[in-house]
Amino acid sequence: MSTRTTGKIAVFGATGHQGGAVVDALLDKGAPVRALVRDPRSDRARALAARGIELAVIRTDDSGSLVGALTEVEAFSFMTPEANTLEEVEAEIRIGTALVDAAAAARVPHVVFNSVFGADQESGVPHHDSKRAIEQHLTESGLRVTMMRPTPFMEVMSPSLENGEIVLRLPLPEDVAVKMISLRDIGRVAAALLLGAAEAPGGAVELVGDELTGPQMAAAFGAHAGLPARYEAVPVSMLPSELDRAMFRQFAKMAEHPSDLSVVRAFEPAALDFAGWIRSTGWSAGLHPEN
Repeated sequence: MSTRTTGKIAVFGATGHQGGAVVDALLDKGAPVRALVRDPRSDRARALAARGIELAVIRTDDSGSLVGALTEVEAFSFMTPEANTLEEVEAEIRIGTALVDAAAAARVPHVVFNSVFGADQESGVPHHDSKRAIEQHLTESGLRVTMMRPTPFMEVMSPSLENGEIVLRLPLPEDVAVKMISLRDIGRVAAALLLGAAEAPGGAVELVGDELTGPQMAAAFGAHAGLPARYEAVPVSMLPSELDRAMFRQFAKMAEHPSDLSVVRAFEPAALDFAGWIRSTGWSAGLHPEN
């Protein structure tokens, strides 16, 4: 049985896309939010403060500042910085470990970690296995934790307009069904967990809002815009880094196991499918959707 939370919710990563979606969802529910920020003078931090959010200034290499920022909060949501190199992967693990240790020291009642789909198994993708390492540290911490494991964001599926035709290109074969979730719904599921409105059976939830092949996604863009559309699979070798190549190979493997789309809708009944996400963002041909 879940207990509804009415106290302050701490969020690390509130100035980013995932953390920002969590903040939006919490504010929509009237929840008080404390954002852990490194630079309170940044434009994004000032924008949070202007919305009535408390700013707690932290340094990820200063355990005292982290423990202080997490003292007397009812729940804590965090995601680790995006890693694009092996050095950044190592930094991600350090930051995640420091946040877990601080939450344990501050005796935070509930921690929700925005991990990644498939983190319950070793994948061979460095910036996915880093989240697996953080999950393991959370499990060993003695904290009450919930792992949210989102799939790729719908927001990254961005086509181009070429000679009156919509073209979507991804480094995936055309018969691979991509699992994906909207940022909005990541935030809404997180808010439900943080506020005690829902619980994840087994302490983890995989976030899949829709599952479509490249041609199906292109057709959805075309139907919305009223234009012809096509999909082009590009070679994985064209990606700029081995981390990216490993990640897209993992996306293809994920397609081997169909997902239960009702899982997310149990937390957020209005969760968006891909066509609904296109409509909700106000996407139009030739323009990127709002992130």
